[in-house]
Amino acid sequence: MKYLVKTFFLTGAILMASCSSQQSLQEYYVDNSENPNFIALDVPASILKLNEGSLSASQKEAVESLRKFNMLAFKKTAGNVAEYRAEKAKVKEILKDEEFVELMKINSQYGKGVIKYLGDEDAIDEVIIYGDSKDMGFALVRVLGKNMNPAHIVQLMQALQHSEYDGADLGEIGKFLKG
Repeated sequence: MKYLVKTFFLTGAILMASCSSQQSLQEYYVDNSENPNFIALDVPASILKLNEGSLSASQKEAVESLRKFNMLAFKKTAGNVAEYRAEKAKVKEILKDEEFVELMKINSQYGKGVIKYLGDEDAIDEVIIYGDSKDMGFALVRVLGKNMNPAHIVQLMQALQHSEYDGADLGEIGKFLKG
């Protein structure tokens, strides 16, 4: 009986120790979706309104692999600088996790960012685009799909550059992303 009790407690201790105390990206989205400093939006991939007649076969395949976008943006103001820094640090800590594979870094006149993904190289389930600006804040975009691959991301970017989509359907977050 003693052995059974010891085994039970040892198993419980191992299970508790193995649970990650770090917040997941999904939990971060949920926790901050109602925060007034954040703008949150979930949109279907169909909102992009791409003219399929003008897409190449590989671009069509890229668009078909998309399901939806989750967007979360922190709008920085003079009154929330400390919270901006704290939230930015939380996001960067979450994105340091080994499960996120870095695809590319972004450094532009608007700010810095990174594109990472979750899943296998040939079957990506989620792409995370993070960017921040000292003046405006930061944005996190989760691109959810099925069996995406890095080439799909490049093809999608090319298709978006040639699309007529102006971001009007995104409301507040569209204005934020435009600057």
